[in-house]
Amino acid sequence: MTIPAQLDRTRRFTLGAPSQITISPDGRTLFFLRSGRLWSMTAGRERLVTDREVDSYAADEACQVLVCTAGGRLWTVRPGDGLVRDIPVDGPVTDPRPDPTGRRIAYVRDGALHVDGRPLAVPEGPEVTYGLPEYVAAASIGRTRGYWWAPDGQALLVARADNTPVQRWHIADPADPAREPRVIRYPSAGTPNAEVSLWITGLDGGRTAVDLRGMEYLTAAGWDAHGPYVAVQSRDQRHVQVLAVDPGTGATEVLAEQHDEHWVRLVPGLPARSTAGVLFTSADLDDTRRLLADGKPVTPPGLQLDEVVAVDGESVLFTASDEPTETHLWVYDGEPRRLSDEPGTHTGTRRGGTTVLGRRVLGTGVELASHAERPALDLRMELRSCGPRALRTALFLPSWHRPADGPLPVLMDPYGGPALRKVTAEPAWWAYVSQWFAEHGFAVLAVDGRGTPGRGPAWEREIVGDLAGPVLADQVEALHAYDHPALDLTRVAIRGWSFGGFLAAMAVLRRPDVFHAAIAGAPVTDQRLYDTHFRERHLGHPARNPEAYDRSSPLLEAADLTRPLLLIHGLADDNVVAAHTVRFSAALLAAGRPHEVLPLAGAGHRASQEHLLAHQLDFLRRALGLTGRQ
Repeated sequence: MTIPAQLDRTRRFTLGAPSQITISPDGRTLFFLRSGRLWSMTAGRERLVTDREVDSYAADEACQVLVCTAGGRLWTVRPGDGLVRDIPVDGPVTDPRPDPTGRRIAYVRDGALHVDGRPLAVPEGPEVTYGLPEYVAAASIGRTRGYWWAPDGQALLVARADNTPVQRWHIADPADPAREPRVIRYPSAGTPNAEVSLWITGLDGGRTAVDLRGMEYLTAAGWDAHGPYVAVQSRDQRHVQVLAVDPGTGATEVLAEQHDEHWVRLVPGLPARSTAGVLFTSADLDDTRRLLADGKPVTPPGLQLDEVVAVDGESVLFTASDEPTETHLWVYDGEPRRLSDEPGTHTGTRRGGTTVLGRRVLGTGVELASHAERPALDLRMELRSCGPRALRTALFLPSWHRPADGPLPVLMDPYGGPALRKVTAEPAWWAYVSQWFAEHGFAVLAVDGRGTPGRGPAWEREIVGDLAGPVLADQVEALHAYDHPALDLTRVAIRGWSFGGFLAAMAVLRRPDVFHAAIAGAPVTDQRLYDTHFRERHLGHPARNPEAYDRSSPLLEAADLTRPLLLIHGLADDNVVAAHTVRFSAALLAAGRPHEVLPLAGAGHRASQEHLLAHQLDFLRRALGLTGRQ
């Protein structure tokens, strides 16, 4: 079994690994999914809760009722007695959740919010939904929910999204011309977003509007013992407010706010409140993203807050980095303390005094076992800081390579964008892809440059107004600063996907003296075709900053191509639509620039890897004139 085949068969090595972990209030029992089955663990002993396949589940406050769904079907399980009860629903449901008391179940069907099978909030038109996140919330903001129960189960906080103003795009299937195109609502940069409002809704259907103070984006919401609360952000993303909501009138009071001249970075898991009502937020101070408790910084300068993963009583569990290649699990309970030791990336959750660190339950010495399949090869990865900017790099060499074998052609394998770090001290699935290319005769180099997360606000904001220049300069700097005899700088290729695909295209357009071939997978070639929240964060509004969009779009530099280029795109991609590659290819053709295009019929933004990686390897060998391993 090869790595490309394993990636597809194991869903990138996630099958068999525990996920969606829930801890009971007393901290004694864990519930989790493993390979589509719901399990529990008490005192180190695992038990299958239900033998039915489960896509997702949600629990009431006491973990006495678990609501499960698969394929749109709905049922409940009572872990205490194993009683399973099917809930008849007329059609597939989305996001079913019991109320905190376990007496009622809410879910969304056909855009309407239902409670116990009865429609509670019904759309006024075909473009309206209740209880669901709009596109920008789910794709860019990180808000995946659209309703929140009151603690007593007597009311809900419900988001209403009207997509009427959002432009319509059509995703066709060229492999089946008889099929109608799929219509999506996609708010590209500079165009209208969905109109989002928030309502306090009673079980009788009565509702009260929540005052969102004219802000464009609803970024987070919740309802705890202190009442409902929300976080909102302005369209230019420079202003965020945390609001307390009066459940009787919908009036709001500002609890905290944050301003930034470029953008306010949203931290997942915030805002949040402790049992005593302490409000946890974040702020960028001392070039550090810091955790605040009632407005006071409680984490030190240099420790970059990544995510708040749990609040348990008066303690806060969060992930943070003081070294960009690592993410550790921390707790604040009067002072910040690190809980993880070994290098790598860590996460967890906490409740009832029990903390789950990765797959390890602290305090009990019991492993929450992962049955995920081991990759078919071992990593040979070297982490290093390079150049005057101390750029974090990861070098992958073949297991068979010895110094006497001489230098190898170089394959740059970055992501490079603001969404994630690729250079981390962990066996991530993408590291095995890099190692797979290395085993076929390459020295593979990944670089995290300016704009990537984990190195502080100033580092992230280096790409304001220019997504290409600083990022590409850092790739070149790291390549030239990496002093290693295995790197043959006369044979350098670059590959990437999404932002990495954009970066690969810019590399051969602007620096053909350095990069001799490129593979651009699902590249953003026209920044105006990407979504409002993510793209306006870095480039502003296209009507006011057109030059920023122009300097960051390879579409306008097509005539500069002189090196081999392979473009790959899924034709069903509704994140980075195939129009990016089609328009870029048309511009290259109009300029008389030869290139290759690989369209993937039926594929979305995440494509199958098995044969795709083999095709990329063949292209690299042809483009660099390689035979055999080298």
